[in-house]
Amino acid sequence: MTRADLDKQPHEVAEMFDGVAERYDLTNTVLSFGQDRGWRRATRAALALRPGERVLDVGAGTGVSTEELGVSGAFAVGADLSIGMLRAGRRTRPDVPLLAGDALKLPFADETFDAVTISFALRNVVDTAAALRELARVTRPGGRLVVCEFSHPTNALFRTVYLQYLMRSLPAVARAVASNAEAYVYLAESIRAWPDQRGLAARIAESGPWDRVGWRDLSGGIAALHRATRV
Repeated sequence: MTRADLDKQPHEVAEMFDGVAERYDLTNTVLSFGQDRGWRRATRAALALRPGERVLDVGAGTGVSTEELGVSGAFAVGADLSIGMLRAGRRTRPDVPLLAGDALKLPFADETFDAVTISFALRNVVDTAAALRELARVTRPGGRLVVCEFSHPTNALFRTVYLQYLMRSLPAVARAVASNAEAYVYLAESIRAWPDQRGLAARIAESGPWDRVGWRDLSGGIAALHRATRV
């Protein structure tokens, strides 16, 4: 599966993730050399959640990120388009609230949440700006947004090495551990095509009622946390 074969229509994205659901968490840990755990902790810290607050985790997959958010004492709800991912998550994390939901049409009322987050899923949505507006709709004024997403390493040499790993080694490693290795070819290409840190910050600022947009790099820019406040 390549970017040419997948135009990010919701049913196609859902089917792709259904196919990798069973070993998704293990595959992510292997491919990221265990850094995914630290990225989840960094996302929770960036949200600055307080006990009793409500936080929505969009693109939650199996709920591993939602479970991490709940460590804060906040009430964390996960939503994902892939029924296969949700089923896998409910088997392994039966106490984590996980709901079916499209990032472009979330099943929640206006201003429901104190904070919203989306990790490694925004680049798989067909309309980035519409998804950011929908996240704003369900967030109360003054609420927080954190986007954790793959980005561009800031060191030129490291970026070259990283891209070689991404396009050559990652699919090979995925074949050894993933339940649908071909999906990771698409995922690698989608990472390469995604905007850099400044470019994503501009998209967030331009998408609607998000203010005070900023970011910080994770793992040398392999990923980045973008934070914003709902106007």
